[in-house]
Amino acid sequence: MKNTVFFGALTVAGLAAGMASAATLDDVKARGSLNCGVTTGVPGFAAPDANGVWEGFDVAVCRAVAAAIFGDSTAVQFVPTTGQTRFTALASGEVDMLARNTTWTFSRDVDLKFEFTGVNYYDGQGFMVPRDLGVSSASELDGATVCIQTGTTTELNLADYFRVNNISYEPVPIETNAEAQQQYLAGACDVYTTDASALAATRATFEAPGDHIILPEIISKEPLGPLVRHGDNEWADIVRWTLNALIAAEELGITSANIEGLASAPTDNPEVNRLLGTEGELGAMLGLEANWAMNAIMAGGNYGEVFESNIGESTPIGLARGLNAQWTNGGLIYTPPFR
Repeated sequence: MKNTVFFGALTVAGLAAGMASAATLDDVKARGSLNCGVTTGVPGFAAPDANGVWEGFDVAVCRAVAAAIFGDSTAVQFVPTTGQTRFTALASGEVDMLARNTTWTFSRDVDLKFEFTGVNYYDGQGFMVPRDLGVSSASELDGATVCIQTGTTTELNLADYFRVNNISYEPVPIETNAEAQQQYLAGACDVYTTDASALAATRATFEAPGDHIILPEIISKEPLGPLVRHGDNEWADIVRWTLNALIAAEELGITSANIEGLASAPTDNPEVNRLLGTEGELGAMLGLEANWAMNAIMAGGNYGEVFESNIGESTPIGLARGLNAQWTNGGLIYTPPFR
């Protein structure tokens, strides 16, 4: 979600981040697993299944990084974090990276001394209401009670929107998506506001999803992506280029079905060869094996496969690619060259 408003806690987090050592990869290897901060549970993005195994769109980034390092996508421990605890967990070293619907903002990048390693989902804040509330626009919500997560700039975006539209609202503070869902369904609030993707994910779990609508207004920019601490450029490179590898694989036509064949011998496409480690020394530059990207892609497929299997239109979440289509298809998903 968004930029926290609790600056005292964040100042401490920022100071801790500034003291981060430049040996995260060594720590991860010595531990034998990656510690990845995720949400407390957003269906499709990060949530444990019936057997307690974490899965989802953001979880796939964690598993890809683990696979790039260890050749094993299960070599990762998932640490649930809230909007208020996530930054302290990263700054303190409790987790090696965050991959949990966190927006890239100026203050997080600069003041809190975190390093965003890319965007894996372009989002924006929206509103969900019961269909029987009888509204079709957020501008009609004068006097509504609104469930909003604490520790985020959801409150600030919300206040700005209602002020501009000269309407009032009553906030209902909540800490987790699960709590928001419970309060919203219980009628404690008329409206739930958060990132539009999380609204779609939450609605998909309802017994009667059709009884609830997501209003058309998107009131903010929320570029969501993984982040690490400042002070360890080598570690940031590994997380950044692992995400890029998933994106490049989709653009280059590398899938979970054909990747082993493409890696068995050099192809006619030199960028495919460099990505899969059959040509060049990209793995060595990262301090990883030559097949690091191949392992990352095999963990859950390329970016498009990860999207479609977790949150795409064929899933209960039902999200269209939209801005998250490849740049070649009119979207914003784009990676620098592997060369």
